[in-house]
Amino acid sequence: MTVDLHSPAATVARLAADLPDDRLDDPTPCANYAVRDLLSHLVGLTIAFRDAGRKDLGPSTATAPPAKMPDLDPDWRTTLPRELDELVAVWRRTDAWEGMTQAGGVTLPAEVMGLVAHNELLLHGWDLARALGREYTVDTANLEASLAFLAPAQEAVDPDLPDPDAIFAPPVAVPADAPLLDRVVAMAGRSPSWRAV
Repeated sequence: MTVDLHSPAATVARLAADLPDDRLDDPTPCANYAVRDLLSHLVGLTIAFRDAGRKDLGPSTATAPPAKMPDLDPDWRTTLPRELDELVAVWRRTDAWEGMTQAGGVTLPAEVMGLVAHNELLLHGWDLARALGREYTVDTANLEASLAFLAPAQEAVDPDLPDPDAIFAPPVAVPADAPLLDRVVAMAGRSPSWRAV
């Protein structure tokens, strides 16, 4: 399975484009991440997954995300949209989805890594939109791809025995007929009703 990363990447770029500096310290749905930390993470992951798609393995792909995000690059307004464009272009190539590759210090089949990259963009785009109190829209095909990716990963999660090393928090219960975006967000362990306090 492959998926086009354009819709979530373009949404992240749009949200970041007119983000005022006085919102950088606002909270986000990601525990312990302010908006500036989320942006720093987005810059880092776009580079790592771009290089993973290119099979250009090295420091950018071999290092796990740090527990504390590095300071936001002062040039992030230029860097992030450029890296997002490159990420999308790389993963539109057939060979990006072939063989094995690495990101975050983890080696996986490239087909899985591309889905991880897509899911990271989609979820963190929602995190950014929610932190800023803005609408979040991506193509239905992208939401369906994320839900299909997340569901098997969450099947074995025991909500009564949280795993501190788990990639996602336990799923949040939502009605079966909830909007697709809410179901994706909830499957990733986020509350669709999250609002900045």
